[in-house]
Amino acid sequence: MTDPLLFMLAVLTLLGTPGPTNTLLATSGAVVGIRKSLVLLAGELSGYLVAVAAIRIVLGPIFAAYPLIGSALKIAVAIYLGWIAVKLWRRGARLTAPASAVTLPNVLVTTLLNPKALIFALSIIPMEHPQLIWFFVAYAISVVCVGFCWILIGRAIGATAGERHAGVVPRIASLALVGFAGLIFASAFG
Repeated sequence: MTDPLLFMLAVLTLLGTPGPTNTLLATSGAVVGIRKSLVLLAGELSGYLVAVAAIRIVLGPIFAAYPLIGSALKIAVAIYLGWIAVKLWRRGARLTAPASAVTLPNVLVTTLLNPKALIFALSIIPMEHPQLIWFFVAYAISVVCVGFCWILIGRAIGATAGERHAGVVPRIASLALVGFAGLIFASAFG
C-alpha cells in the first residue's frame, strides 16, 4: 500500500479495531489511570515493530512453505490470551485498591502475538518502497496515538464504573480476551 492516505486509513482502522492489545490498554486505563498506563505504550510499540520485522523477514516465508506452523502459532496465541484472561478474571475478583492489573510484559507479548501484526507486515506496510522509513515513522506514531486513545477510553469506562465496581472492568476485559482467543483458535482450523 504505497498511497500515504490509504496507508494511514488502513493503519488507523486496523489499530482502532478492538483486539487483545487494545483490551489490555483500556483495562489499564480503567484500573490505574492514564499516567500509570502510559508505560504500556512502549510495550505495544516494541511488540508491533518486532513482530512486523520478524514476520516480514522470517515467519512470512515459513508460513507460506509450512501452513501447519501458522496454525500451531495461532493455537499458541489463543492459549496465551486465555491465560491472560484468567489472570485478569482473578485480578478483578480481588481488586480493592489501584494496582496494576496489566503489566508491560503482558502488553509486549500480547502485541507480539497479535494477528494484526501479520496484516501490517504482509499487506499494509510497503516493505519495498524507497521511502519505507517514513511509512514506519507514520506507523509508529499511529501505534502510540491510537494506543493512547484506548487508554483514554478505558479511563472513561473506569470513571463511569467508579471505584465500587472497579473489579468488573478486568472481568469484562477477560471475557473479551476469551472471545478473541476463541476466534483465533477457530481460525487455526479453518
